[in-house]
Amino acid sequence: METKRDKIVKLYKRYMLDAEDVYKHNHYTIITRSGIEKIQAFENIKIDYDVITCEPSFATIKATASKEEATIQTFGSALHGTGGSGNCTSWYVAEMAEKRAMSRAVLKLTGMYELDVFGADESEEFTKK
Repeated sequence: METKRDKIVKLYKRYMLDAEDVYKHNHYTIITRSGIEKIQAFENIKIDYDVITCEPSFATIKATASKEEATIQTFGSALHGTGGSGNCTSWYVAEMAEKRAMSRAVLKLTGMYELDVFGADESEEFTKK
């Protein structure tokens, strides 16, 4: 029976990811922005974005992504603040929300979420040490 690790290794090879594209964080595997871009290009994933909320310190972006016959919708959000009051230290909240939506869309369409793989942009907690 193929293990979760075996499946992840197979996907890394398929998408030609390298050491700069992937790292471990606690119990998760994290894919960097460059890795997400490689996967999106390889799979020819198309993404359209809609701004749901855009305020000076908070943004929510909806991503509608498609690959072949599959289409999904997901969201990314960013709230400026630290110490439990926010999830983003940057004031570029719309851009961060878009990156988060993109990461989620790509990883959902490729089944990588099922393997506990997340995008580095999805949480500042996932920052590489």
